[in-house]
Amino acid sequence: MLVKSIIAGVAGSALLATVAIAQTPTDKGDKMSPAASTTTSTTSATSYQGNWRASKVAGLSVYNDNNESVGSINDLLMDKGGSIKAVVIGVGGFLGVGEHLVAVPFDKVKFVSEPIAYTGASNTGGNAGGTAKTPPTTTGAAPAAAAAKPNPWYPDHAVYNASKDELKAMPEFKYATE
Repeated sequence: MLVKSIIAGVAGSALLATVAIAQTPTDKGDKMSPAASTTTSTTSATSYQGNWRASKVAGLSVYNDNNESVGSINDLLMDKGGSIKAVVIGVGGFLGVGEHLVAVPFDKVKFVSEPIAYTGASNTGGNAGGTAKTPPTTTGAAPAAAAAKPNPWYPDHAVYNASKDELKAMPEFKYATE
């Protein structure tokens, strides 16, 4: 029985080795080929520095000019040329249930790399729940987000100048099925 297992192991290793040998490139010495030079220049991470990852933009929190949270980005809509034309913002709801989707023009949304800095010390009115213009105060250290370093690959949040009620009053965006 042990002999059969050893033979099966050797045969399997031989099969895997032939697959690995078949995948090695045959043109190792030609470093000046056009294919080799274009691949290295287009995949350099520094050539894309300053660009944002679209996968990280979807899901960003959206605030208005008064630092009130009004929703989050659900999607980015672009034309066939690849230019982003609209931002789909989800307003209200809980975990996507009961959420009202609205599409707003991309040029009306401002992206901010710096986190929102809440200053609890300036709020001396004993505001336990917070109002529309002042967030609730907390005891202890300052929020960790205020000291966080901005990420170069995506913004911290987006700003759209409308209240939650104004966004909910806008026509609902629905994805066309045709």
